[in-house]
Amino acid sequence: MNWGILRCLLAVLILLTTAVASGCAGLGASGPAAAPGSPTAAELTLLLARVRVVSERPFPGGYERDCTAGRGCVFGQAWTDDTDAPGGHDGCDTRNNVLNRQLTEVTYRQHTRDCVVVSGTLADPYSGRRIDFTKARAKAVQIDHVYPLAAAWDMGAARWPLARRVRFANDIEFNLLAADGAANQAKGDKTPARWLPPWPEGHCFYAGKYLTTAIQYDLPITTADKSALQKIRRRCP
Repeated sequence: MNWGILRCLLAVLILLTTAVASGCAGLGASGPAAAPGSPTAAELTLLLARVRVVSERPFPGGYERDCTAGRGCVFGQAWTDDTDAPGGHDGCDTRNNVLNRQLTEVTYRQHTRDCVVVSGTLADPYSGRRIDFTKARAKAVQIDHVYPLAAAWDMGAARWPLARRVRFANDIEFNLLAADGAANQAKGDKTPARWLPPWPEGHCFYAGKYLTTAIQYDLPITTADKSALQKIRRRCP
């Protein structure tokens, strides 16, 4: 990769992560005309040119996320702080790190060093709504792996060392987003050919986030995914 392409990729990434970390400040109570921080059509063209493409998703088997005794635990303990991913070994688990990055008006559990989030407001990148988060209704806001773990396993992560899989599962810079719980549940392990955010104005943002994660970890997208992302690109500014 030449330096010009690398700089452009990094610029797209910074644009995406900054928008999310700031709570997508352009979101109003009823949603904006377009999601702030979204990549342009030209930037998505560059990303699409760099990502690897395969004809279809293989299903090699062996994926087991469960970490109870005797289970595979192939991506490590959920939301572990014991990782070299950004935010790792900071004394705060990955889930709370993501909430800290994206929520505004945050309050914390006492004596947790501003770690355990008990309330806040999410500018949701998938629904375009503002969602009030509280510990009592924690499932209303969930942490999404933009490039799903099961899909990553099928597309090549099965051959990675465990430490790299743990990093991928806890990478708050590239692959994790706090999002509407219902949207996250509907997504499951689907890739862009089978699922897109219910908020159309969020599609360009989602496409950029998915592609930057794929490129960062050298994971491919399928031909059908590429077609879906190209359609999105044509609707971006």
